[in-house]
Amino acid sequence: MPYNTAPIPPRKEATGTTQLPLSRVKKMIQVDGDIHACSNSASFIITVATEMFIQYLAEQAHNVVRSEKKPRRNIQYRDLANAVAHHDNLEFLVDIVPKTMPYKEAKKLASGAAANKKNGESSAEAGQTTLDGSGMKNTLNGTNGVEGLINTDDTTLNDDEEDEDEDPNAQLEKESRRVRLSTGSTISEGQNGDRDVEMI
Repeated sequence: MPYNTAPIPPRKEATGTTQLPLSRVKKMIQVDGDIHACSNSASFIITVATEMFIQYLAEQAHNVVRSEKKPRRNIQYRDLANAVAHHDNLEFLVDIVPKTMPYKEAKKLASGAAANKKNGESSAEAGQTTLDGSGMKNTLNGTNGVEGLINTDDTTLNDDEEDEDEDPNAQLEKESRRVRLSTGSTISEGQNGDRDVEMI
């Protein structure tokens, strides 16, 4: 016998009942350590709000399905992940509903992280620092142990010498390089990196 895939129409008026089991929602509320007491009416409202959220999430995933070249009749995980990734008000679910990746890519990432741990390297990306500042390789300017700015290329980092006709992308790259060089703290010359960071 085929499954019943007909959509349940949303309620237009309050009926006093819920589709989700109210007793299970109450048990989940009791397990939460932050909530000490919850009335029956509050747990009912939480259940109704949860139903409305599930309905909204399903509608957004259905909109993703309808926007494809060949629309399908069913919603898949990737549709939910795309809806979460493309809607700002669902952004809080990015960690819970991540986009999928092929197994080969996941294996490469895992092996790369394991190799970095074996070598003693930090798992932070380029330009990121850890709390102790061990992620940055260069020592920084002024208050962090080295006098003057460190220049990573042949150009100067002075604002008044920048060319007005310069490519905007190059200008953004210079600015981001300047921010990376002037923030964070590193361990340099036996110091623990506990000094103040110069603000620009």
